[in-house]
Amino acid sequence: MALSSFSSVSVFVITLLLMQRVSESATCNDCFTRSRAAHYPNSEEQGTDHGACGYGTFGATINGGDVATASDLYRDGLGCGACYQIRCVDSELCSEEGAMVVITDQGSGPGDFIMTRRAYVGLAQTADAAASLLALGVIDIEYKRVACSYPYKNITIKIDEASNAPHYLAFVIRFQQGKNDITAVQLCETKNFVCKLLDRSYGTVWTTASPPRGPLSLRMLLTNEDGDEQWIVPINDIPRDWKAGDIYDTGVQVN
Repeated sequence: MALSSFSSVSVFVITLLLMQRVSESATCNDCFTRSRAAHYPNSEEQGTDHGACGYGTFGATINGGDVATASDLYRDGLGCGACYQIRCVDSELCSEEGAMVVITDQGSGPGDFIMTRRAYVGLAQTADAAASLLALGVIDIEYKRVACSYPYKNITIKIDEASNAPHYLAFVIRFQQGKNDITAVQLCETKNFVCKLLDRSYGTVWTTASPPRGPLSLRMLLTNEDGDEQWIVPINDIPRDWKAGDIYDTGVQVN
């Protein structure tokens, strides 16, 4: 009888522990990871107008200039456009909220991020604390991925200047939203819906030789951290007479 009672209690305790571990695993996407960060070795407040993500001048101003280069988090370009909350861990200098940055470039440093000066000083509690952080140059941080949000902005695409209709099409996806990666892109003819899978040239630059003709419907495959996938189809099509340098509003936002 005592053995039976003990076994029931043991099973109950083990079950509670397993449930706790499952719960902790389910929320690990909200956990912070420890690392280090530095800032751009110049006095520029914003990002650069070039980089491994292919954003051009857009990459210098997105998110108000609160951007960063990433090392491992670049993920061969898949990490471009991802948003991260970064907090430094010095309680005397650092604010509790930290700063939210967008990945716009690849770069190697003493940790996972090289931040713009603007974003870096945003980690501090006060102006004096910001000066101290700048003097340190490299600081201990913790970070987690968060959803990107651009109020009143839809996802847009910028036709790259190297594009040459109708033989070659390249474009960059701007204002990537939510907490998902864009893992595949298709272009479809709107008349007969024949689709073509595009190549990721580098960063967030998608390309194809001999693109479909006519107005084009864009499809993007979103993949979350758990591997769940969803195709989204923008409301607006790319017009038949698309031109290099043009910017087109897809008409969609992603939560």
